[in-house]
Amino acid sequence: MAGDVKHDYHLVDPSPWPLVGSIAVLMLAIGGVGLMHDRAYSGYLFALGLIGVLYTMYEWWSDVVRESLKGDHTPVVQIGLRYGMILFIASEVMFFVAWFWAYFNAALFPTEQIGSVWPPEGIVTFDPWHIPYVNTLVLLLSGTSVTWAHHALLHGDRQGLKQGLWATVLLGAFFSALQIYEYSEAAFGMSSGIYGSTFFMATGFHGFHVFIGTLFLLICLIRTYRGHFTTEKHFGFEAAAWYWHFVDVVWLFLFASIYIWGAGSVTH
Repeated sequence: MAGDVKHDYHLVDPSPWPLVGSIAVLMLAIGGVGLMHDRAYSGYLFALGLIGVLYTMYEWWSDVVRESLKGDHTPVVQIGLRYGMILFIASEVMFFVAWFWAYFNAALFPTEQIGSVWPPEGIVTFDPWHIPYVNTLVLLLSGTSVTWAHHALLHGDRQGLKQGLWATVLLGAFFSALQIYEYSEAAFGMSSGIYGSTFFMATGFHGFHVFIGTLFLLICLIRTYRGHFTTEKHFGFEAAAWYWHFVDVVWLFLFASIYIWGAGSVTH
């Protein structure tokens, strides 16, 4: 048959989601900038863009799941997916390098404008051995539970897979709740100079990644109940686990450098 597939590669069907997603992201960006400058109707544009982005994400990834269930993700295709996820995580690493760079540039070489001291005068830092320490334990435990779920899947233990995923999702939600509480108790804000801006940008973006990773694992949990993953074919779960371990490692650097070293260091 002329239409028979004679190769291991998957040629994707035409999709509207790259175009729809690009338009939604543009609306989101313009609306966000407008909100920062109190422009009229910017809130509506931002909301429409956000809804468009979320809808695109749902539909596009649903298409990818359907392709996997159809058998389009051959071993060769899965290699490409793995390379893609590795490159995505590498780009995320460089994203956080930028925030660490900004923090250390200010901390190691404090300028006269902030009194040549770090933390700047008037900044009351967090006690690293209170909520930040608890959150460190929570994330380390969640890394253990997602590894438990992975090993359970590899050994065909569906119950262990569900339990491990439930534990990880709940721990991720607990981390987010603790961080929200921590922010509400902060003695400084985003506008409190270079310390506040670098602190909240680094920890805030990490918190956002925890939220995304929790959703990622929640989707994996739903797919587990639908019987999507097998011992031989489960890249969707594997990608979520890689992402979660990345989030764990970034937090360890944040905890050591910003919470412990940053709170205790005074640079003259």
